[in-house]
Amino acid sequence: MKRPVQVLLLAITGIGLLHAALFTDLYLRYVKEGLRPLLIVSGVLLVLLGLTGAARDRGRTEESGSAQHHDHSTAPRIAWLLFLPALSLLCYAPPALGAYTAARSNDKAVKERKAFDPLPATSPLPITLTDFTTRVQRDRGLAVKGRTVQMTGFATPAGQGGGWYLTRIIFTCCAADSQSVKVRMYGGEPPPANTWLTVTGTWHPKGTLGTPTAEAALDVGSTKRISPPVNAYTDDLPLLPS
Repeated sequence: MKRPVQVLLLAITGIGLLHAALFTDLYLRYVKEGLRPLLIVSGVLLVLLGLTGAARDRGRTEESGSAQHHDHSTAPRIAWLLFLPALSLLCYAPPALGAYTAARSNDKAVKERKAFDPLPATSPLPITLTDFTTRVQRDRGLAVKGRTVQMTGFATPAGQGGGWYLTRIIFTCCAADSQSVKVRMYGGEPPPANTWLTVTGTWHPKGTLGTPTAEAALDVGSTKRISPPVNAYTDDLPLLPS
C-alpha cells in the first residue's frame, strides 16, 4: 500500500465516521449514544490528518521537480483489508446485533438490592426487562405478584427445548462489551427470531418469587409487533399509547 493510498484510507475512515455520527443513527449499532461527540471529533481529526498528509506529499513532489522519486513508505498488502470497514461506514452498515448474538452473549448479572420503590398502580404496568428480572428474583415484597406487566424487546429462540425469550441487548460502552437480558415467554406461538414486540402478561410461577430460584418468565397474555427502536441497545420502558 503506497503512501497516497494510506492518506486516502485516513480520509475515508474519517468521512465514514462523520457520516455515521452526524447524518445517520448508524453509530448506535457500535457505541452508546453518549460517545457520539467523541466519534465526531475522531472523524474530524482523521480527515485533517488525511488532508495534511496529502498536502505534505504534494509539497515534496513539487520540491523534487523532475527528479525521479521513489516512495519507500509502503505497508503490507494485508493492509488493503482496512478499506472494508472504512467503506462499510459509507456504503453498507452491518445489521444490528440480535438473536444470534443474544443467544451466545453473557447475560446481565442480577444485582443485589435490599429496597425497591413502590410500583405505580398502572395496569398493564410498563417495566423494563432488567427491572422485572430483578424484582422477580430479589424483591421480598413480591410487588410483581399478580400484576399485569408490559415489556418491549425482540424474540430470541430458546433452543432445543423450544419456546422463546423476550430479549434486550445492552451496551455498557460499545458492541464489544454487550450483555443481554432475557425473559422467558410461556404461551402463544413463538415469533420469528429478531421480531420486535410489546408483550403483556403476568409472572409465570416457577421457583420462589423474590428469591434467585424464581425464573424471570411471563405467561403471555398478548403480543404486538412494533418497529425496532432507533437506539436498540438500551433496556427502555415500553412506549405508552398517546
